[in-house]
Amino acid sequence: MGRGTLRIHLGSAPGVGKTYAMLSEGHRRLERGTDVVVGFVECHGRPRTEVMLHGLEQVPRRELAYRGSSFTEMDVDAVLARRPEVALVDELAHTNVPGSRNGKRWQDVEELLAAGIDVISTVNIQHLESLGDVVENITGVRQRETVPDEVVRRADQIELVDMSPQALRRRMAHGNIYAPDRVDAALSNYFRPGNLTALRELALLWVADRVDEYLREYRSEHDIRTTWQARERIVVGLTGGPEGGTLIRRAKRLATKGSGGEVMAVHVSRGDGLSAAAASPKELAVQRTLVEDLGGTYHHVIGDDVPTALLEFARGVNATQIVLGSSRRRPWQYVLGPGVGATVARDSGADLDVHIVTHDEVAKGRGLPVARGARLGRGRIVAGWLTGLAGPALLTPLLLGAGGDFGFANTVLAFLVATVGAALLGGMLPALASAAFGSLLLNYYFTEPTHTLTVDDPHNIVAIAVFFAVAAAVASVVHLAARRTDQAARLQAEAQVMSFLAGTVLRGETSVEALLEQMRVTFSMDSAALLERGGDPDGWVCVGKAGEAPPRSPDEADVDLPVGDGLTLTLTGRKLPAADRRVLGAFAAQAATVLDRQRLEAEAAEARKLAEGNQIRTALLAAVSHDLRTPLAAIKASVSSLRSDDVEWSDEDEAELLESIEAGADRLDALIGNLLDMSRLQTGTLAPLLRPAALDEVVPMALAGVPEDSVVLDVPESLPLVRVDPGLLERAVANVVENAVKYSPAGEKVLVKASALADRVELRVLDQGPGVPDAGKDRIFEPFQRYGDAPRGAGVGLGLAVARGFTEAMGGTLAAEDTPGGGLTMVLTLEAADSDVPARVAG
Repeated sequence: MGRGTLRIHLGSAPGVGKTYAMLSEGHRRLERGTDVVVGFVECHGRPRTEVMLHGLEQVPRRELAYRGSSFTEMDVDAVLARRPEVALVDELAHTNVPGSRNGKRWQDVEELLAAGIDVISTVNIQHLESLGDVVENITGVRQRETVPDEVVRRADQIELVDMSPQALRRRMAHGNIYAPDRVDAALSNYFRPGNLTALRELALLWVADRVDEYLREYRSEHDIRTTWQARERIVVGLTGGPEGGTLIRRAKRLATKGSGGEVMAVHVSRGDGLSAAAASPKELAVQRTLVEDLGGTYHHVIGDDVPTALLEFARGVNATQIVLGSSRRRPWQYVLGPGVGATVARDSGADLDVHIVTHDEVAKGRGLPVARGARLGRGRIVAGWLTGLAGPALLTPLLLGAGGDFGFANTVLAFLVATVGAALLGGMLPALASAAFGSLLLNYYFTEPTHTLTVDDPHNIVAIAVFFAVAAAVASVVHLAARRTDQAARLQAEAQVMSFLAGTVLRGETSVEALLEQMRVTFSMDSAALLERGGDPDGWVCVGKAGEAPPRSPDEADVDLPVGDGLTLTLTGRKLPAADRRVLGAFAAQAATVLDRQRLEAEAAEARKLAEGNQIRTALLAAVSHDLRTPLAAIKASVSSLRSDDVEWSDEDEAELLESIEAGADRLDALIGNLLDMSRLQTGTLAPLLRPAALDEVVPMALAGVPEDSVVLDVPESLPLVRVDPGLLERAVANVVENAVKYSPAGEKVLVKASALADRVELRVLDQGPGVPDAGKDRIFEPFQRYGDAPRGAGVGLGLAVARGFTEAMGGTLAAEDTPGGGLTMVLTLEAADSDVPARVAG
């Protein structure tokens, strides 16, 4: 009996239609004659889901008693006894009631699959075990019911049931997911647009990764080596030469011609390290930064044959195109072979396009790599010379004292050991000196006739010659290995520094001062400074420094390195060797880049402030020209009427005119107050005094400006204290509530309610007015914005802008959402006071 197949409908959130899709699939299979039963489906009171159960056989559930209550679970034994072809089992991550056959429903499904029954099931992305922490960070809710990722990954088919956040919230608001009494709480908590968008992205990425995994498995199982052009993947071959930037930009242009194109830059190094000598680490570092800035990825591959390694990499990532540069080899060098580009183009096959891109370095030659010897310390060199000269000198009396029993061959080997030791410690020259000195000692003391430089036996002449040749060869190999080891250690240290440097700068985590401090520590210097030439030709201005007593000019520095026009990097402490200047140059270039970025950010911020100021001034003039003159005109008309001698005013008329004057003055006071508040926000002079406060004490005071019967207040006394400036909070809430009352239909009350959520407290102001489309929800918080058909004279449009500014100044947020059933809901989120400040208990 074979194992059954598992099909899973994966959703991003409750209500997207997973169960509906599963039941629809059941009906389709039933119509095709397949034996289908419902093992377990939870409708959650949704009428449309219940209708889909009609016509499907349902296996009776098993009833279980737990803690005095009765529960129903899937009866696994009954499904196994029924032995259908397909079983529909909802909620794969569900935890069974204690006393069930298995602890988890996915374990029940495993039994059905093992029995040869095909299963169709459902699960939400937030129930995957590996995403628990991510989902909790997004939603603030820890999922207790989870399913191991491997269970879902083993499914034979995964179908994503997708729905946009806006459509899902509309479905929720219409009552198609939860009961009406749960809709408001769900929309304001778990079903926020941001939460749903993030969960949807998780689901899409997870399924996309699974699709790639399916494709790789299929191609591997069927030994498919050809490229399947599911989407454009362009591999760029980099040699470390100056043409790399041109190739990367050309590949990016090719990728943007199609949707979803991907650029992958790869540098192939030979396993013997020979190609590394021709590649410029600095160029590769710059090209890696470029490809990552353009949204691509960088890869380093080791291979003995460059064309083969490049093609294997391209086929391994299912690439569709390869971009290579025209060869930099000179014409006579083609005698040695066709080159990498021609070989790749020849062997790529019909499924992999190869682009050979021309550039300025064509046929100019690669240049010969400059050999860089490792630096040996003075102590090692002295020890090498002592070993190379003193070693044979000490060995001679010891071996002579041993008599002739030691043998000439063993004597030669003993002298060879001294030569190898000299090579290990001091390098080539001490080793060669040791070999020459040892040859003389062997000739003088150990070959006949002794104590002369003549040799009678030709065999001894050959032995001494062979000794010198072998000693020189071994010394050369040992010397080269020692220097390669030292070079590798140095290059590794440089690579770590460069990697750290590039990573921090790319993430925007480094300021000029932090970069200079890192440079000072890396090179063990006393101080570092980045100097810029001022207006005076001999004057320098310090734009960044680190350490004590940084140099004020290049003349005071031990090391100075020009960086572009007018910038110089200076360091004090010691002279740096030439080998350190490469990394120092990278530091200097990055410092100049960071300085430019900081200045551009400052200029952009200043430009934004100027633009906002111009916009505010223009709007203010428009507001003053009408909205401020309107109450002034009413006040002047009322005062002029009272002072007129032509009319005899009754007491009632005088009271009405005085009331009009008072109303106009109140409107002026409110308008000018909002203008002053906005001015404080724009100039950054607002300084809130934050302290723990109770919402049930602050909010009622904010309702003084609206009619008493226009607002319903629901702010429990048991809420945690919030960290706010009570005065600013009162003004913000007053502006929001007054705006809601203004737009509410006659007879409809505004609801003001508060609730606690994790480490924050939410205050929601709900009206039943005309609402605002999604595109305008952010715009209503801009200064001098009055949405829709608000009449002139109804305010200058600063109330919500001031409210948001005050809220953000206190560390909170103010956002607009749709009210279920129509209208607008303002959500004011505030930070709860520290945990050491106890919440008050009602009563």
